[in-house]
Amino acid sequence: MKIRFLGAAGTVTGSRYLLSHDNTNLLIDCGLFQGVKNVRQRNWQAFPFPAGNIQAVVLTHAHLDHSGYLPRLLREGFRGQVHATRATRELASILLADSAHLQEEDARRANRYGYSKHEPAEPLYTSEDAEHAMKIFVTHDYHETFNVGPFRISFSRAGHILGSACVRVECAGKSITFSGDVGRPDDPVMKAPDDLAATDFLVVESTYGDRTHPADDVMEVMAGIVNDTVSNGGTVLIPAFAVGRTQVLMHLLTELMEQNRIPSLPIYLDSPMAIDVTDVFRHHRAEHRLSPTQCEAMQARVIYTATVEQSQALSANPHPKIIIAGAGMLTGGRILHHLMSFGDNHRHTIVIAGYQAGGTRGDALLRGTRSLRIYGQEVPIACRVAQINELSAHADAQEMQDWLDQMPGAPRHVFVTHGEPVAADTLRQKLGRHFGWKIDVPEQGDSFGLD
Repeated sequence: MKIRFLGAAGTVTGSRYLLSHDNTNLLIDCGLFQGVKNVRQRNWQAFPFPAGNIQAVVLTHAHLDHSGYLPRLLREGFRGQVHATRATRELASILLADSAHLQEEDARRANRYGYSKHEPAEPLYTSEDAEHAMKIFVTHDYHETFNVGPFRISFSRAGHILGSACVRVECAGKSITFSGDVGRPDDPVMKAPDDLAATDFLVVESTYGDRTHPADDVMEVMAGIVNDTVSNGGTVLIPAFAVGRTQVLMHLLTELMEQNRIPSLPIYLDSPMAIDVTDVFRHHRAEHRLSPTQCEAMQARVIYTATVEQSQALSANPHPKIIIAGAGMLTGGRILHHLMSFGDNHRHTIVIAGYQAGGTRGDALLRGTRSLRIYGQEVPIACRVAQINELSAHADAQEMQDWLDQMPGAPRHVFVTHGEPVAADTLRQKLGRHFGWKIDVPEQGDSFGLD
């Protein structure tokens, strides 16, 4: 076997690993590159391997940095199948459709206002491309084995979001496991990741490889932010990832109101995609910790704003409220319109509640910027910027080490990926000191023989 790292090397986005044996090529994950411009531009480059020579794609989960390039891969000539868990397929259907729509809208807006360097501006892929991609999915249960040529493949629970999985591949008497994104052992909503079986080779993520998550009481932190903002007569804006983070926020805010720790004010979920995802969440109760009663209470408290007109009315509403809207890194979506309306007022608060890739607007806010470029305009930022680190859906460095401690036997070779350079190398050193394993941090395009 041979592995080639085509993404998530030196960055947390664009997860793509090409596994080859004889004449069979398997792509583990097919993600979009996100963040700074020179990283995003990789999406527009020709795929670095003939897409028509890839027999199948296997997805660890549905987040766009792991699945979002699929429609483009079909344009490049891919004609195989996409293997995933059932929940991953349901979520990918929502996420890819939304991604295509946003790209089409961005292209139309760029053409209308003339702020693109390309004439005409075009989307990376269209809604039709996204629909085509969903027709080639094949779904599997956790721990079910299936074959692609000489590769024998199975999924185990990763605990990151609904359907998220670690992927184990066996071939020619050897095994390799891809961690995907690994959840936390005590997540308030998602179940803990399964223990890993012994494996010869391991590809492991390092999103938070250089840090330990705070041990603060997240309910107390959230209550403080909401109460301070409401006392100033302001609105709380929360850019949130539609899958996972939104549902956690809905649950926590509902609990705080039920416990009378924050005022009973309106909570708006201003994201059609997140609304659809929440319905998927209800249908996959075996994957999370919430009871049917908790799910119903969470939804009863939250007001869905599905239409553009309802969203626009929120931006014009001066009364205190909480708005949860996508996108989580402020790369697009309705949160940008709300930020344009509320951002230049100190009474309001924007809460950053998830990882922000370098170069995104969310990252810029955390770095103290007082102006953001949105839809070709410079938007002043005077509102309070608060951060909640306790809600991460990624295991931190110590949690990752503890999880790997439960794996029987030592891998022959470990590859640390899906992290910024400092995070990846810090995790490499930490695991190396603790386990004494052979560990590398691959660079983009690196290849290794798995002998």
